[in-house]
Amino acid sequence: MKTTTIMLNTINDVKQFVNTVAKYEFDVDLVSGRYAIDAKSIMGIFSLDLSKPIKLEAHTDDVGSFFDEIKPFIVEK
Repeated sequence: MKTTTIMLNTINDVKQFVNTVAKYEFDVDLVSGRYAIDAKSIMGIFSLDLSKPIKLEAHTDDVGSFFDEIKPFIVEK
C-alpha cells in the first residue's frame, strides 16, 4: 500500500479525480479523520470535509502512472 495526501478544491476536481481513479483496477481509499471511503465513489467523496487535505491509500505497490495522473491533486505534507 502506498499513501499520499491530496486536496480536491472544486466539484470539477472531484469529478476529474474520480474518473482518473476509476481507470485503475486496484482499490483506492480516502481517509479523513475516522472515515475511510472508496475513492471511486463520488458521493462518498462529497461526504468528506473537502476543506482539509485528505489522505489517499492506494492498495498496490505499482503507483507510478497512477500518481503521475493524480499529480495535480497531490499536496506536500
